[in-house]
Amino acid sequence: MSTKTPVKKYITANEAVAHAARLARVEVVAAYPVTPQTTIVEKLASFIANGEMDADFLKVESEHSALTACMGVRMAGARAFTSTSSQGLEYMHEMLAYVSGGRYPLVLVNVCRSVALPWSIWGDQQDAIQQRDTGWIQIFTETGQEALDMVLQAYRIAEDHRILLPVMVCLDSFIQSHTEELVEIPDQESVDSFLPPYDPVVTLDVDNPYSISVGGFGKHYTRWRKEQQEAAEKAKEVIVEVGDEFARSFGRHYGGLIEPYRSEGAEAVIVIMGALTGTAREEVDEMRAEGKAVGLIKVRAFRPFPVQPLRQALAEVKAAAVLDRDCSWGYGGALATDLRAALYDLPNPPAVLNFIGGLGGADVPPEQMRYMLDKALAAEKGAPSSMEFIGL
Repeated sequence: MSTKTPVKKYITANEAVAHAARLARVEVVAAYPVTPQTTIVEKLASFIANGEMDADFLKVESEHSALTACMGVRMAGARAFTSTSSQGLEYMHEMLAYVSGGRYPLVLVNVCRSVALPWSIWGDQQDAIQQRDTGWIQIFTETGQEALDMVLQAYRIAEDHRILLPVMVCLDSFIQSHTEELVEIPDQESVDSFLPPYDPVVTLDVDNPYSISVGGFGKHYTRWRKEQQEAAEKAKEVIVEVGDEFARSFGRHYGGLIEPYRSEGAEAVIVIMGALTGTAREEVDEMRAEGKAVGLIKVRAFRPFPVQPLRQALAEVKAAAVLDRDCSWGYGGALATDLRAALYDLPNPPAVLNFIGGLGGADVPPEQMRYMLDKALAAEKGAPSSMEFIGL
């Protein structure tokens, strides 16, 4: 273990992510600018130009090309990094499936932003949620510190030979990505002990050529997809294992797949992902001080979805208020939809109240958190599901 004292600095979450990529000894960065992720790759370009990071920077013509280049880097056996947001992530859509289907353990940071139209550079989680079925592990973070720590963990998870799936680390735009807070930046020696060099299962070899991206039909295609699903399920264990090891190495732990807060003995909880968790946590404290039995569940892993941890955490709760910063149009919020499915066959499941808010960067202040929790407190266990847009 390193004896060096880690550096603590007031930096944005985007800069924290850049430090994580540097510490992960990423060998190639391929990226295309899009607000609000641009400052991540700007900082990485600065690290490389100043000799602080031994890597190549590929200036490509689009987000589609950025992800394609990263896939090629992984094929060659090197560690790659890219980041994007919103329309950029949508433009990557085709290659997201290629990367996961090819079992290339890439790490991509998505700074979550609204998608057009209407045009908006502000934050919600629609862009990431739209890609939930492309085969990527998706982890949502709350702070700059968690973003840095999760990028380091993401490489360990993705590159684990039991997994070999790409990981999308998600940040919320502006309120997280561009807000400065005190972040502990680990030293290189400690990170090297936690994150060993990439050990690829197969790599391109000019002396031993073989075909990739070949066709698959019927039974063979189905077997391949079954193995991909099994790896995604196995990732639930590996995410927890890696998080526990990270805590032993660096003293910070985020709870694994979910992070409950004051949920024991709660009658109602708010279920949430991302940076707005901090606001909800403060309101839970206020309401607890008033004698109201409320709690919070932060969902960190959206894919693979933490079915069993959520069933255990919510089995005795009367109702769950779910804040979705997204909507599957014609049905409802994605987090609430998946939660209802996870709780469906419990003997007496809690009511699931779906609230959609914080879209297009709209604020969700403490009084709205209280409103959702009060509605959950008033609900009867097993009551019909509901959906409501808030903040209008």
